Amino acid sequence: MSFRKSYKLISKHPIRWFPGHMGKGLKQMQQKLKAVDCVIEVHDARIPFSGRNPDFQQTLIGDNVKPHILVLNKKDLITNKDQANIKEILAKNERLKHVLFTNCKDQQCTGIKRLMPLANEIISNSARYNREGEKDFCVMIAGVPNVGKSSLINVLRNRNLRKKSAAQVGGIAGITRSVMEKIKISENPLMYMIDTPGILEPKIKNDEMGMKLAAVGCLPDHLVGEDLIADYLLYWLNKNSRFEYVNLVGLEKPTDNISELLITYAEKLSVRRKLRQNDGQLLIMPDILHSSREFIKLFRQKKLGRINLDSQLST
Repeated sequence: MSFRKSYKLISKHPIRWFPGHMGKGLKQMQQKLKAVDCVIEVHDARIPFSGRNPDFQQTLIGDNVKPHILVLNKKDLITNKDQANIKEILAKNERLKHVLFTNCKDQQCTGIKRLMPLANEIISNSARYNREGEKDFCVMIAGVPNVGKSSLINVLRNRNLRKKSAAQVGGIAGITRSVMEKIKISENPLMYMIDTPGILEPKIKNDEMGMKLAAVGCLPDHLVGEDLIADYLLYWLNKNSRFEYVNLVGLEKPTDNISELLITYAEKLSVRRKLRQNDGQLLIMPDILHSSREFIKLFRQKKLGRINLDSQLST
């Protein structure tokens, strides 16, 4: 069976989400830089190259002015082989020396254990400029929405201080709306972190990048459309010969038709919706919105396997 060779967004409108708090947040982050020793950029390990905001590199990190650690969170959703390939490419193409893979749901995660000692080491070995002589270390967390920035702060705080959560977290994009004050995460060394809102590029470069951001939850599902996200996932799965979805949704064989998949899945889930026609008659039909959401969940909950959506870029 032949599948789509490239992805084209069905909608006529480009994917864009840059509410006012993002622009305001970036300015607030710039204003706080003088009080910051290191920037930790957090991104989703399933899209290690796509969607990373270049403003963080240009505006917050600069030309080696601030030490920089890239944390690729949700490592449990990709393979160990993916992790090795990603790290090699980042070292080669971006000359990133400090890349850690983490799972904020696991306090015993190796990346979580290594993060603070690494931050301590690179800050101690940096010039620190106007912060030289200060006894405390201050780290700013930056990244696009819903990649685990607040969760990272909370797990470090809990691990080192046995304190409850200080940063608000949630499973949807845009929970943190403004740059917060310093949050203590360690006594020895004395270290604080500043949580920041997730900030996307004002204009997302292309449709496929936008759909990858949407698929992992960096954009609100309803903004893009659950059916469109489901369609992108179907395109990617077929292109990469990942056919685990066939049995899970109740199909007999792979398909490139998202309507066929969603109707079949809705029937398997026994979900229907009522639609009143112009003549007043009630029409009962498969609930496509519900099956779209459930199909997206299959991906996000690892039921389709461990998937790096940027895998074509890492070969």
